[in-house]
Amino acid sequence: MIASFRGAAGLAAPGRSAPLLQTDQPATMRSTMSENRLARKRGLYFEEFQIGDATESVGRTITEADIVNFAGLSGDFNLIHTDAEYARGHMFGQRVAHGLLVLSVASGLAVRLGFMENTILAFRGLEWRFTAPVFAGDTVRVRLEVEATKPMPRLGGGLVTLKMEVINQRDEVVNRGAWEIVVSSAPA
Repeated sequence: MIASFRGAAGLAAPGRSAPLLQTDQPATMRSTMSENRLARKRGLYFEEFQIGDATESVGRTITEADIVNFAGLSGDFNLIHTDAEYARGHMFGQRVAHGLLVLSVASGLAVRLGFMENTILAFRGLEWRFTAPVFAGDTVRVRLEVEATKPMPRLGGGLVTLKMEVINQRDEVVNRGAWEIVVSSAPA
């Protein structure tokens, strides 16, 4: 079977989304991306979280561009992050990535795991510690474990507490804490 891409204009019946991929399959076998098995799946509903469940994300390298862009975005131009000469004479001997940058990257890595996709209602809160520095060139990943669950029927789901660790390429924990998320219940 040979697949070819065609623009979406004029390919859809009125009221239907256009197929993203046209093939030599019969029309009854074609599907739109939303129906395709490659389309994103949903995350876990509250009832599917089990205390003790654990997983780990892929890694992501913190770059010079990340640090510079985060300084611009946040307005945090502290010299420990932005001035190599200044940082050389201080505690870590080099510039350090912003702790909140690493926390933000950790949030993105957790979302990439997919368990929150289309089921998270709110990020309720966190307790967080920055336990070791992260430098440009370090690769971090997230390790998480379900620590507690609490039904919240009036919100249509429940509270899930996640024990979170951010680990660098040397398997050192550089950030740790707990996140609380509100997750929807399964449809009745």
